Amino acid sequence: MTLSALIIDVTLWGSVAILGFMAWRRGRVVLVSSVREGSMDFINIVPRIALGVIGSGYIAAVIPPEVITGWLGPDSGWFGVLTAVIAGAATPGGPVVGFSIGAVALKVGGGTPQVIAYVVAWALFAFQRMILWEIPFMPAKFVWFRAAVSVPFPFLAAAIAMVIGKP
Repeated sequence: MTLSALIIDVTLWGSVAILGFMAWRRGRVVLVSSVREGSMDFINIVPRIALGVIGSGYIAAVIPPEVITGWLGPDSGWFGVLTAVIAGAATPGGPVVGFSIGAVALKVGGGTPQVIAYVVAWALFAFQRMILWEIPFMPAKFVWFRAAVSVPFPFLAAAIAMVIGKP
């Protein structure tokens, strides 16, 4: 285990312990309720994670590596970044799907800046999420303004990755 993985593990489990202690201090009812809700959230998310990981494996098997390296490979440059941004915005699904597809793209030869642009674009512009979740809860003008203001971020992230090199 690397030092960074150890730090992440200690931070995550430490925050769980702190939150558990806080719930215990607020009383038995709060503790039991929070454990019940946390357990239900865990039970609900595990199948999604499994489907996302299995689904990304199928995507990796279906899409030939030549397609990914041609469109999103390290030699695709800014055209690959633009393609990744469009693909990220068009990818439906939650983080399990978006990050899994990004991991698969990296594994089969996608360029790091292109995959970073894909994941950032997915996080900012997933079109189905904007239509199904954001617009019903926020004014449409605000959602489209937020999307427009966010357009440079995937390109900026890719540019930083290009300058730094492969992370």
